[in-house]
Amino acid sequence: MEKTIAKKNTKKTTSSDAVVSPTMEATIYTQAGKENGTITLSEGVFGLKWNADLVHQVVVSMESSARTSVAHSKNRGEVRGGGKKPWKQKGTGRARHGSNRSPIWVGGGVTHGPRNDKNYDRKVNKKMKAKALYTILSAKFKKGQILFIDSLAFKAPKTKEAQLTLSSFSKIGGFTDILSKKRNSAYIAISKDNVTTKKSFGNLGNVEVDEIRNINPVDLMKYKYVVIENPAESLATISSKLA
Repeated sequence: MEKTIAKKNTKKTTSSDAVVSPTMEATIYTQAGKENGTITLSEGVFGLKWNADLVHQVVVSMESSARTSVAHSKNRGEVRGGGKKPWKQKGTGRARHGSNRSPIWVGGGVTHGPRNDKNYDRKVNKKMKAKALYTILSAKFKKGQILFIDSLAFKAPKTKEAQLTLSSFSKIGGFTDILSKKRNSAYIAISKDNVTTKKSFGNLGNVEVDEIRNINPVDLMKYKYVVIENPAESLATISSKLA
């Protein structure tokens, strides 16, 4: 019986046979909602897979660190009074007591009550925070919830002008409810601090405006859409967070 010998494929894989990942590009729009070119995006920022555990850990830690301890109860050493023994130890027929500021007395101290000196801070590594930020940006980019605008300019603080700007954005595919959404509609990240722009959007409760350097996972998870102004400069700032 003749044995069939399978020949090995000795063909070498050339560079042309390698799988090349597609370049990530996004359209840049004007303030009027018209296309104004494209921009190449970094896969390390906008091409990551969703990591729910990382995002949850970072967001919960940041919210915990931002928590302010307000509730505060006094213990028996902090309430007023209680210096004198209510009655003598024996002979009255009543239970023994050493102070009327005891937790079992009305007006006494509180046992195991809330204290404002409790520390809720949680440590988050810089790389974890940046990775969570990039993960959320990647998820929003895949859903078509990130809008790149070349510039935002207002001659004077006018709420009406801000509404017209959002109305122009709503005509772009995928952003139809950016103006009509009543709560947590859009997070607008501007490249530099601009008082006029912030005041223009200040009366719109469904929008938040902040500098791109302050962008964080908590705000991104709070708002549905993300509007990034001056993408060339803003994306450089975002990429530097992991440096």
